[in-house]
Amino acid sequence: KNILNSPEDAVSEFISGLLFQYPNKLVKLQNQDVILNANLNPAKVQLLSGGGSGHEPSHAGWVGDGMLSGAIAGGMFASPSASAVLSAIRAVASDNGGVLLIVKNYTGDRLNFGMACEKANMEGIQCRMVVVADDVAVPRKKGITGARGVAGTVLVHKVAGAAAANGYDLEKVVECANMVTSRMGTLGVAIDAVTVPGAETVNDRLDAHTIEIGLGIHGEAGMRQSPLLTSNEIAKDMISEIQEYGKMDGSEVVPMMQKGDELCVLVNNLGGTSNFEMSILANDAVRILENDYDCKVTRLFVGSYMTSFDMHGASLTILNLTGAPDELNQLLDAPTDSPAWHPCDVLQGDRPKEMPEVTPKASDTDAAADLPPVSMKLDLSSLVRAAASALADAEPLLTKYDTIVGDGDCGITMKRGATGVLEQMDKGNLVADHPVSLCAGLADAVSDSMGGTSGVLLELFFRKMSSTLSRASSIGKAEMCEAFEAGVNAISLYGGAKAGSRTMLDALFPAAATLVETQSLQEAAAKAREGADSTAAMKSADAGRSNYLSEETLEGTPDPGACAAAIVLEALAKESS
Repeated sequence: KNILNSPEDAVSEFISGLLFQYPNKLVKLQNQDVILNANLNPAKVQLLSGGGSGHEPSHAGWVGDGMLSGAIAGGMFASPSASAVLSAIRAVASDNGGVLLIVKNYTGDRLNFGMACEKANMEGIQCRMVVVADDVAVPRKKGITGARGVAGTVLVHKVAGAAAANGYDLEKVVECANMVTSRMGTLGVAIDAVTVPGAETVNDRLDAHTIEIGLGIHGEAGMRQSPLLTSNEIAKDMISEIQEYGKMDGSEVVPMMQKGDELCVLVNNLGGTSNFEMSILANDAVRILENDYDCKVTRLFVGSYMTSFDMHGASLTILNLTGAPDELNQLLDAPTDSPAWHPCDVLQGDRPKEMPEVTPKASDTDAAADLPPVSMKLDLSSLVRAAASALADAEPLLTKYDTIVGDGDCGITMKRGATGVLEQMDKGNLVADHPVSLCAGLADAVSDSMGGTSGVLLELFFRKMSSTLSRASSIGKAEMCEAFEAGVNAISLYGGAKAGSRTMLDALFPAAATLVETQSLQEAAAKAREGADSTAAMKSADAGRSNYLSEETLEGTPDPGACAAAIVLEALAKESS
């Protein structure tokens, strides 16, 4: 399935969409599927590239100052014609500099770009061609076609484009392009094969448990198929193949990298791979290169550079920077306004270590001397035990209600939290000697034991109570009631529910208001029970799992969270009387 109108019009419509996106940067050459830099500098060497469509952002995404002067688009996975290439050459040529064609090593591209190059030279236009063949999947001695040109081509665009922007002459720009092609290798892996838009059959040669290693960017079969591998295994295999394929050192083939080499790595999305997967693969690739090969990856590019339409897969390109002229790094890092290019964050020195986590100072913040004095007489320990025990005992009732209007776990969750509180008290980890530290301890206890949304909400409640009480000049009944109300408001603020949402707040809001007004736990408990009972008549819920249920399901059953709140307040009222 694709978002298309008709396959026949797809390339021209794609180009039109690009022009809408970049009206000040790109312009189309009349009568040709050619995209040009709208702001060409005629004093510089001009760079052209292109090929079949379906590899976006290649090549139109690299048109801009500091990269390509133009891109020639063929049909889907089909080379552009020699006449289209020649038209592009004529459009960018000037008397001040030559034209360099950067071509991927496919027969159609070589022939059509080569024909255009020769015709341009016959017309008096100084034109040269560089062929990129970075795919290590094709053995060096296999046939006369040689390795294919794949994602590493983009790095050639970048370096040669920066060289042209620096004012280098044509021969020097060609030299810079070849400097890149001679010291890099690329290998691709497909998780799923690609199907060309408009094709009558789906390419399903890879089943759910099979991947392909070394495939081409047009979906050509690769070196071999393999059972599905982990990201780490894929990265290790890719790097091993690139290393073994090596690079040319004069007339000799040597390993791609040696211990201590500085590398530029490009992890290329073949079109249908998530950013999440790409980052995992990049992580594995860098770790293997730095830990197993003892190299240093100073430049890491991750994203879509040369795709195979929507193929689920990725390719890895390694460019060895060690031993190259210093200008290679400078040209890689030079600015460009090409729409698809994003500069990498170049590693300077050693890799930064993790920032130490900031932990609370173990000191005086918890000391009794720093806490507000308490003026009320309450046995906080007995109150907490009574409330927790009542909540644990109510598990069957709460589970019954939640099975009807929720997902059935409210009773178990509340019991887990209540039991966790009692266990912490029994172990001496939760001490009820001061309201501030008690509320903070209750927050920790429910955080460790409850889980679920209710656990987070109750932790917020107790944290807010603790922080509110810690700022009081002294703590009496009035301050405790105000802190309770602050905790209830925190549940509403962070959870998003309000009165009438059919949640625990329908019991807590009236209880909090009554506490602040009367300072009576008994009256507050009665209001909480009224609020909980009222939820049985509510035919809709704005929050929680009940939000998904029908009126018929909800009516007649109270909200279990509201009932839990009422049970706790009733236990507190009974214990305090």
